[in-house]
Amino acid sequence: MPRRPFATTLAAVLAVVCFTPSAAAAANDGVPAPVPLTTNWEKIADPAAVGVKGGLWRPGNQAAWKPAVVPSVFTAQTPKKLYAGTVGWYRVSFTAPEATPGFAWAVHFEQVRRSAQVWLNGVKVGRHDDAYVPFDLRLGDAIKPGGRNVLVVRVDNRKQKDPREGWWNWGGITRPVTLVPQGSLVLRDAGILSDVDCRAGGTGSGSGGDCTTKAIFDGVLENRSTSAIAGGLVRVQIGNVTATVAARPLAPGEQTHLRRTIAVPGARLWSPDKPELYDVALTTSAGDIVQQVDRWRTGFREVKVQGGMLTLNGRQLDLHGASIQEDVPGRGPALNDADIAKIVADLKAVGANVTRAHYLLNPKLLAALDAAGIMVWSQAPIYHRDRLLTTPALRDIALSTVRNTILSARNHPSVITHSVANELSAVPDTVPGTRAFLDAARKVVRETDPTIPASVDLLSYPGFARQKAFAQYELLGINSYFGWYPGKDSHSTAKLADLAPYLDYMRRTYPTQGLVVTEFGAESTFAGPGTTKETYAFQTQYIKDVLGIVANRPFVGGVIYWTLREFAVKPEWDGGAKRDVVRNSIHHKGLITYDARRKTAWEVTQRTYADAPQNRNDRP
Repeated sequence: MPRRPFATTLAAVLAVVCFTPSAAAAANDGVPAPVPLTTNWEKIADPAAVGVKGGLWRPGNQAAWKPAVVPSVFTAQTPKKLYAGTVGWYRVSFTAPEATPGFAWAVHFEQVRRSAQVWLNGVKVGRHDDAYVPFDLRLGDAIKPGGRNVLVVRVDNRKQKDPREGWWNWGGITRPVTLVPQGSLVLRDAGILSDVDCRAGGTGSGSGGDCTTKAIFDGVLENRSTSAIAGGLVRVQIGNVTATVAARPLAPGEQTHLRRTIAVPGARLWSPDKPELYDVALTTSAGDIVQQVDRWRTGFREVKVQGGMLTLNGRQLDLHGASIQEDVPGRGPALNDADIAKIVADLKAVGANVTRAHYLLNPKLLAALDAAGIMVWSQAPIYHRDRLLTTPALRDIALSTVRNTILSARNHPSVITHSVANELSAVPDTVPGTRAFLDAARKVVRETDPTIPASVDLLSYPGFARQKAFAQYELLGINSYFGWYPGKDSHSTAKLADLAPYLDYMRRTYPTQGLVVTEFGAESTFAGPGTTKETYAFQTQYIKDVLGIVANRPFVGGVIYWTLREFAVKPEWDGGAKRDVVRNSIHHKGLITYDARRKTAWEVTQRTYADAPQNRNDRP
C-alpha cells in the first residue's frame, strides 16, 4: 500500500462524522443516510420525578417545554445543592425518512449522563444506565416513515454515594443523537485493530525500524430479519487494501462473531511525530444487497511492554503529558468543535505527547488526538468502586462498562492502553470482589483488544506487599501524591522525598511491568511563598521536583500531570492543602484555570516537556 500523506487539518478532522454504526454511506449503495437530530429540541425540568406518571412521554402533552440545545447539560451552574442530581426531560420532533425496503431505524446516543429512558411516538423503546458509553436503541414499528415523529428522553442524574466520583455530577444529553439505518444484516462493534510486529523483519517500515503490519477486523454480525440469510459478508477496505470476510448462514435473530487478520504491506506507522492515518470502509452485504457502510480513519502502531518498558513501534516511550476532564465553563462535558480544538491546542502548547481521562473520551476528541499525534491512556470509569464489586451481578455491571469503553476506544491509534480501573483497594488480593473483578477485567481486555497492553491505575501508598491481582497486568499506572496528601496510617505519603524510594520499590516488586506515573499534582489558587501549600509557587516547585525524580529513574516510562485545566468537582472539595477557607466546586490542580488562564506552573511544565524526547532511546 503506498504511503498516504498526512495532511488532514484539525478542522477537517472535526468535520468528519466519527464512527457510529452506519456512520456514513457510500454514494448509490442503497443504504439510507443517517439523520443527525440537531435541531428542534425542547426540555423541561422534573425535580419531583413525576413526569412518567404525568405523561411527559406522550407526544402531544401540553407541559411547559422550553427550547433546548443538544448536546447540553441541565445547568452549567455548580452550587452544592445541585450535585445530588435531578430528573429532566428532552424531546425533539423530526420528519423521518421515507421507508426503504429491508431497512429499519435505530437511535444512537453518544452519551447520556446518567440514565436514559426513551420513547418514540408514545412507545417506550428502551433505557440505558451507563453514563459514559454510547448506546443504540431500535425504534421498530414506533417510527413513522415520511411522517412527523416525537422522540422523548427522560434523563435521571440523581446520584447516590456510590459510585464514588471526584468530578461534578453533570446531567443531560451530553453528546450528539443520530438516527441510524439498520439493514437485514447489522454489523455491531466493528473494529480494525493494529497488529504490528517490530521485532521480526517484514516488508513494512516505521519509526521503530522494519515492521510487519497487519490489521485485525473484528465485529458481530446479526440477522435482524425474519428470514435466514446465507450470503452475509463484510468487505473491508483499508487504504488500498481490500479483503472480504464471509459469515456462516444465520437464522432469524442469530448473530456470529467475525474476526480475520489482514496483511497491510508497506503501511506507514502511526507515531506522535508522524501520525499517519488511513481511511477505513466496511461494507456489509447480504448477497448483492448492501446493508451497512461504516467509515472512519485509523493508523497502525505496535504498543508493547518489553523488558519492563512501554514501547511504541519497538522504541521505549518517554511519556510526558497532562490529563483532561471534559468540562468547559457554560457547557460542562457537552463539548463543541471549538472546545475540542482548544483542548488539543493546549496539549500541544504545553508539549504533551499523551493525555488521560477517567472515562471514555468524546469520539471527535479521540479522532482529533489521532490526527494530532497525542497518545491516550484510555480508562474505564471504575473509580474507587470496591464496594460496587462485591457480588457477581455488580461485577458484571463494571465489566460491561470496561468492555464497552474498549469497543469504543480500540479504533483509535492514539489509544496505547486500556486501563480497567482507577484507585481501587491498594491490597486487592485481600478483597475478594476487587480481586475477582481485576482477574475478569484483564480477560475482557485480551478478548476485546489483544493488541495493546492492559493496565490498571493504582493508589500509591508505601509499605504494601506485592499484589498478584496487579502483577497480571502488563502496565501499571502510579497515582502519586507524595508531598501533597498525607496518606494513611503506617503508609504515609506526606513527604515528597519518599517518592523516589517508592518508585524503586515498585520496580523491584513488579520487575516486568511497565511503570508510568499516571497522576500527580498540587492545588494552587493564590500567590505566596513556595513553602506554603496551594500557592502558585508551591505548585511550580512541586512539579519541577516530581519531574526531576522521575527523570532520574529511567525505568519509569513517563509522567502524566493531573490536570491540564481545572474542572468542576464535588462540593466541599478541600484540595488537600487543609486550608480553612471557603471552597468553590472547582478542582484547582490544573495548569490552566477554569476560565482559561495559564498558571505559573505551566511554564516549568512546558519547558521540561520541550526538552524531553518522544523516546527514551533518544535521550543523550
